[in-house]
Amino acid sequence: MRSSGTPRSSGTRRPRTRRRTTAAALASVLALTTLAACGTSSSDGGGDDNAADAADAGSPLDPRTKVTLTIDCMPPATEKAELKQWKEDVEAFHAKYPNVTIKGKQTDPCLEPPRFTAMLKAKSQPDVFYTYFTDLQQVLDNDGAADISAYVNDRTVPALGDMDPDVLDVMKKDGKLYGLPYSNYTMGLLINRPLFEKAGLDPDKPPTTWAQVRAAAKKISALGDGVAGFGEYSAGNNGGWHFTATTYGLGGDIVSEDGTKADFNNGTGKQILDNLKAMRWDDDSMGKTQLLKWGDLQKQMASGKLGMFIAAPDDITYMVQNLGAKYGDYGMAPIPGQKATLYGGNDYMIKKGVSSDKVKAAIAWINFKFLTPGKGQFDWARTKADGLPVGLPQPNFWTGRTKTADDKARATSSTMPVANFKAFTADPVQGRPEPPKAQEIYKVLDTAMSAVLTNEDADTGKLLDTAEKQVNQILANQ
Repeated sequence: MRSSGTPRSSGTRRPRTRRRTTAAALASVLALTTLAACGTSSSDGGGDDNAADAADAGSPLDPRTKVTLTIDCMPPATEKAELKQWKEDVEAFHAKYPNVTIKGKQTDPCLEPPRFTAMLKAKSQPDVFYTYFTDLQQVLDNDGAADISAYVNDRTVPALGDMDPDVLDVMKKDGKLYGLPYSNYTMGLLINRPLFEKAGLDPDKPPTTWAQVRAAAKKISALGDGVAGFGEYSAGNNGGWHFTATTYGLGGDIVSEDGTKADFNNGTGKQILDNLKAMRWDDDSMGKTQLLKWGDLQKQMASGKLGMFIAAPDDITYMVQNLGAKYGDYGMAPIPGQKATLYGGNDYMIKKGVSSDKVKAAIAWINFKFLTPGKGQFDWARTKADGLPVGLPQPNFWTGRTKTADDKARATSSTMPVANFKAFTADPVQGRPEPPKAQEIYKVLDTAMSAVLTNEDADTGKLLDTAEKQVNQILANQ
């Protein structure tokens, strides 16, 4: 869930653009041989990331500095275009910093929760390591990330001032910054345009309330031939992730403001479960197959058997690249209710204990590859030329003039009908982060979601009572 929302845990957690692919992790390494040159220092060894003088820490990397960086989430060989771009960017970075060696580790998916946890406990993470927005506390609990507050400023990350503060704040704890963003997403309603048209619905005016979703789902399911109007997750932590997204859309909360108590056992929580139960059993608009997790709804949608589900825009890329779907068949609407929407994403952190030169080199690379408008991952003309999709409204963590320029460049190189996302982009819904202990909470809420979708006699009030007690126990053990 993109995310963390899986895996996007994302219960989503989501690995990058290729996010939730299930291929086994590859263990190859790309090493770029450095040019012989005289550097100011050799900094491959360990060190105290807090030892550097603040003024020196805030200065950009000296091109003469000699250092080697290990970095994970390098595209696997199966992603030829993405790997080509990675290699191009490493070469261009090396031209600017000839004494920095980038050693990329290929992992697909970029992050698997059990492997990630084991890596943190063993202190075996690379110098620059990939995480989900929801991973900060786990990383800090394992003393795994450097505080990079002194190193990040408008000289080391020139576009910093135009970065959405909500995105950057996700990587902060007690006022200290521990990471920089790679990508982000917000949740909305993904629709199947051909099915909307067949059902007599206007795909350019998708539902914006749950009453409208329910009415549209009835019409779509009435097409027959195994078509479901609306789909929902209820396994693999994905059900809890979507319960959270739906709650935010209706203006509710999952935990109290101070993060100590559950806050979903109320009218909003009951409305969500009662609505799903009614759609499943009274309307028969959600299909017979339930206990679905990430990947299942995408398969149904790509095969023309599903009308709508809650998703992030890059689900469309997954369906096209992995399931043979067509970009023109899909559209996006805001999250029903539109009070707020769940956002998530991915970032890079720097291993605690590495030298200050490594920290500087890592920030220089992250900025070069991921945070420079018009370059690296935001080079939309190159992305189009390499046959990769351009036109999805995310990732986009820019504001102000930078956002305006990036939106224009993205539209100029678009490879898909951007008008299909107009309802989603025209009036953006305010994003909210995932709750503390997100994955554990999502697991609990999976039970409530699965119950109403598999048991016609499920008591939604009792399900919420039980879930509340279990989540309060989780929060008490923070």
